[in-house]
Amino acid sequence: MTQSPAAQAPTSTSGLRRVVSASMAGTVVEWYEFFLYASAATLVFGTVFFPPSDDPFAGIIAAFLTYAVGFIARPLGGIVFGHFGDKYGRKRLLQVSILLIGAATFLIGCLPSYAQIGLAAPLLLVLLRFAQGFALGGEWGGAVLLVAEHSPDRSRGFWASWPQAAVPIGNLLATLVLFVLSSTLTAEAFLGWGWRVAFWLSAVIVLIGWYIRTKVTEAPIFLEMQQEREQVKANSFGPLEVIRRYPRGVLVAMGLRVAENILYYVVVTFSIVYLTQVVKEGTSATLLILAGAHVVHFLVIPVFGRLSDALGRKRVYAAGAVLGATWAFFAFPLMQTAQPLVIWAAISLGLVFHAAMYAAQPAIMAEMFPTRMRYSGVSLGYQVTSIFAGSLAPIIATGLLAQYGSSVPVAIYVAIACAITLVAVAAARETRGLDLRTLDAVDRERLTAADSPAKVDANA
Repeated sequence: MTQSPAAQAPTSTSGLRRVVSASMAGTVVEWYEFFLYASAATLVFGTVFFPPSDDPFAGIIAAFLTYAVGFIARPLGGIVFGHFGDKYGRKRLLQVSILLIGAATFLIGCLPSYAQIGLAAPLLLVLLRFAQGFALGGEWGGAVLLVAEHSPDRSRGFWASWPQAAVPIGNLLATLVLFVLSSTLTAEAFLGWGWRVAFWLSAVIVLIGWYIRTKVTEAPIFLEMQQEREQVKANSFGPLEVIRRYPRGVLVAMGLRVAENILYYVVVTFSIVYLTQVVKEGTSATLLILAGAHVVHFLVIPVFGRLSDALGRKRVYAAGAVLGATWAFFAFPLMQTAQPLVIWAAISLGLVFHAAMYAAQPAIMAEMFPTRMRYSGVSLGYQVTSIFAGSLAPIIATGLLAQYGSSVPVAIYVAIACAITLVAVAAARETRGLDLRTLDAVDRERLTAADSPAKVDANA
């Protein structure tokens, strides 16, 4: 087979940096909007979009339920975007996803309140939240794969960790915007219209992110696969194919995600509830503390990405899971001191432990699947888990706190999640330094032998 010049050309360092920048730009935008919703659900939505209640946790839990809708939509988005991303390319789908999430976020800022239109308010909120989640479901897989498939084998963990580092930047921006608005406006003005400004700002940054993404190209390995598929007229790609051919990879990826996803949302979302409702910390002070913790998170993610190249994916991931299991047992008592620096240290440590898992994720998941179904494989493994992990974590943690009046049950919940992920780490294969073309070669052999079931190992 003759490769096209585009497929033969290796990615230069400057080209790789441009790809990283494009992936990060869009990821910053989309996670700014996604986490803006998370923060607003904690601080605003329970009051604005739901009926009044004497229970301070009732509105928060109701808002978190709408927050969970976004996670339920993410696997559907992952399936749809994964299917077409494996067929047409990562770049096109990433451009669509950023426009969709931007439109949904802007419209949330325009929604009338419960006092104005009654039950229609939370219903419309749920619909737009679903659109947000659907778009984000396709975002992650495309963004990390665009980088992972361009990266050298020996440094894939480092380069692919940079789109992950864009997540705390997006979260930081959302937190800072809400901090400025909540600290400069009266409580009445902030609840009335101030929070909406943060959502409307998304229109500007969405266009910037979309433009940057128009300037990148597909990875050579994807172009090779696309050309080969056209020559043999193969249509074997997509979510059903990856489940049929690589069930082990999907299950292991899901298991790896459990602790990382639950720990993150307990640290960055439930901690707001704990600080404002239990410690009685002010909204502005809480947001400022979180902003500082997001800076730490951004700084350590590439460090752990580099360590995953040097020490191996499994070692770094396992260390994050073990340390994450201890976090909630000491972090919430530290928050009870009501000392801003101590609270910042507690939250920052939680994000450091999370980063050890999060940084290695793109590389280890990309190295589980062949190019023809990689987008579908990583999206399924990453997004399906979010339904029962991240989406429910703030709800479960808030419910445990309301029921027992203690953070210990929350700590046990996080520790159990970390134990599940350690099992997945043990079941995973060490893939540091793997040539992705080796996966494609093995996959071609499997397809050739497909007519002889005895020769096919479905759990490879």
